[in-house]
Amino acid sequence: MKLSDCHNIADFRLLAKQRLPWPVFDYIDGAADDELTKDRNTAAFADCDLVPDVLAGVEDIDTSITIMGRKSALPLILSPTALQRLFHWQGERGVARAAEKYGLWCGISSLATVSIEEIAALTSAPKLFQLYVHKDEGLNKSMIERCKAAKFDAIALTVDTIVGGKRERCLRSGFSSPPSFTLSSFLSYAIKPRWALDYLFREKYRLPQLDGHVSEGSSKPATVQGYFTDMLDRSLDWKKAEKIRDDWGGKFVLKGVMSVGDARRAADMGIDGIMVSNHGGRQLDGSRAPFDQLPEIVDAVGGRIEIICDGGIRRGTHILKALAAGANCASGGRLYLYALAAAGEAGVGRALQILKEEIERDMRLMGVTRIDQLNRDRLRWR
Repeated sequence: MKLSDCHNIADFRLLAKQRLPWPVFDYIDGAADDELTKDRNTAAFADCDLVPDVLAGVEDIDTSITIMGRKSALPLILSPTALQRLFHWQGERGVARAAEKYGLWCGISSLATVSIEEIAALTSAPKLFQLYVHKDEGLNKSMIERCKAAKFDAIALTVDTIVGGKRERCLRSGFSSPPSFTLSSFLSYAIKPRWALDYLFREKYRLPQLDGHVSEGSSKPATVQGYFTDMLDRSLDWKKAEKIRDDWGGKFVLKGVMSVGDARRAADMGIDGIMVSNHGGRQLDGSRAPFDQLPEIVDAVGGRIEIICDGGIRRGTHILKALAAGANCASGGRLYLYALAAAGEAGVGRALQILKEEIERDMRLMGVTRIDQLNRDRLRWR
């Protein structure tokens, strides 16, 4: 299978599986416990049908939106994800370049493998930084100040990682950051020589946001579950979130809001946006899918706060359904990570082109010419 054989996100997943050592692939592909929530995140969209209009004159359409004050050519954010240079040597650089080409928001993680400053210099596209609140307050302050200096457009405070979810595929494979080569996993890396040569002979793997603060995850191997559990601040609460918002002073999002009560509290605090998200099913298995929960949250706070439906997105129709249900925008991580792992920047670009074409075609088939014409009149739940 090659890149030209990829015609949807599922195809990129298959190509990524071919090209990655299985512990690395399972880190991207896996989730918590029985992975019920991860599967439900995508399956939820199948329980809702689109109702199209015809004879609507759709020769000219506009797929753009404004999110947190910045224009996006598509109603899609590339969610921040960690450890990207483990999946392909280009890592966050390739994703940022593809995002700029397609006029999209992109995000980088506190556990990114490229620095805040380099991403800022690389792209003029709108940029979101995902903040994990560490026990080391100096590290938290450092990341916020670096984002200010680099003129990032927004910070997303991740609120659903007080402890790490039990990612059983990673426990079985021994996956860690950086990779630790055990007897059981060595062969899986050795039989993927292209990946192994890139990892061994290109620039040294590191997590530059952590430099000078912690070695875990960067030079000292750590599991992601262990890192979250040991290094992140379990005392994080609404008061601390408000202080972080005030220290940052710019556009501020809570990532991982799932309940109506939390959405109302965020809106009451004047927070700019919420990402309705369960961390891709990687934290609390058995939790509700974002798309299932979206109508309740929209009915409670829609119009007071920007709402981003994060998770499970694999098709243009999924994005349109989220928008019709009341989200301002959709976002996803695996949808571009599979493509990055498959072919670097070229893979991400092809995935975004496919999603762009799907959104445009599906809008025409729906009989809409602008994103704001999508509403619940266009949906029927089974």
